[in-house]
Order: sequence, then C-alpha cells, then structure tokens
Amino acid sequence: MNKRLNAFTLSELLVVLAIIGILVLIALPNLMPLISKAKSTEAQMQLGHLYNMEKSYFYMYSKYSNELDAIGFEHEKLVSDGGTANYRIEIIEASAGAFKARATAVSDFDGDGIYNIWEIDEEKNLKEIKKD
Repeated sequence: MNKRLNAFTLSELLVVLAIIGILVLIALPNLMPLISKAKSTEAQMQLGHLYNMEKSYFYMYSKYSNELDAIGFEHEKLVSDGGTANYRIEIIEASAGAFKARATAVSDFDGDGIYNIWEIDEEKNLKEIKKD
C-alpha cells in the first residue's frame, strides 16, 4: 500500500520553470525586430488591398476617392478597441490624378515610443515612413 511513485518534486519543477523564464528574457530582445517585421506585414497587405480598391474606383469614376467607404474598404476593429487590427488605415489625400494612404500602428511593438507608419501612393510605391 505504501508504494512510492517516481516523479519530480515541486522544487525541481520550480527550478526548471525559473531556467525557462531566464532563457525567454534573454531571447526576447533578439526577437522583437522579428515580431515588428511580422506585424508590419499587416500594414503592407492592407495598403496593397486599398491600392487595388482605389484603382478600381479610378477606372470607374476617373478620380481617386478620399473616403474608405466610397471604395468599399472595411476596416477591421483595432487592437486598442478589442479587435485584431494593429494598424489604422486612412487616406491622406486624393485628387483626380493621385492619392496617398497611410497605415499607422496603434501600439508600440517594441516599447521604444515610436509607432510604425507605412504609406502607399497611386503608383503603388509602398514605403516605411517610421520604423518601429
């Protein structure tokens, strides 16, 4: 009845968890640029989609639109509002022959106080204005 089972003790498990925690803290600063780059892919994809919608609008009306609703762009709910989108998409300027749109991060990915910003224009020139 007093059979002893082979198992780890609580102190052994705590030591292993502490070691894993230390390793994560050491690796995290090296992973932050990769996390930022992965999240910036969202901005690039959304701006590419907005470009296609603006081009379609231009072919129909011979001008670019200044409103997201007019071209049919539906913005996801932002992370700051309980959604999944990390970037706020907006059309900065639009005229008969040109447009410029911007994607601004709503959260600081690496905690340095700088928010990532991307822009695209009517020639599909996608560029990073501020790097996070």
